[in-house]
Amino acid sequence: MLCALLAARGSEISGLQVGDIDWDQRIVTIRRQTYPGAGGLVTKQTKGRDIRHVPILQALTPVLERLTADREPDERLLTGPRGSVLTTASVRDATKWDQLVTDLELTSLTRHGLRHTGATWLADAGIPLHVLQGILGHKSIETTRGYLHPDTRHLTDAAARANAFLNGQENPTREAPIKTRRAAAPGR
Repeated sequence: MLCALLAARGSEISGLQVGDIDWDQRIVTIRRQTYPGAGGLVTKQTKGRDIRHVPILQALTPVLERLTADREPDERLLTGPRGSVLTTASVRDATKWDQLVTDLELTSLTRHGLRHTGATWLADAGIPLHVLQGILGHKSIETTRGYLHPDTRHLTDAAARANAFLNGQENPTREAPIKTRRAAAPGR
């Protein structure tokens, strides 16, 4: 859920600390990632090496409130029952991810795919592409475009709009075109 609603990588969710949640501004600051390395857990800058800010969506508020209540800013946001850092692998195991996607017949859905889902939701909500680029931390807007996956509903809507336009009908989602009057011919 956090990956989708923050459009973040699993390693970035694992790297979040309580102090990364800014309730006054209603943003989450993503500044680090944590993942399993050869000698144990590795925590370093995000993949793009940039700090980025992601809005806290309403659906995420109660979850973040519960995760931050009565905790210190430098504590990890997600920890296991014994206080250990949750990694993408431990979350996969705890949620029985592989079995879940098999049971739901969504075997092509990956945990990283949740980041794509979040990006698509934000785009569907009308968030401009350059803002999405910043939220996702992409250097190239073309990379951001690759994260957006319109569904058949969007294709159906696009066809309806195009058909209405080609048939000379007004597009209900746009303002009516300005009609111009022809100038009267001289001498009339």
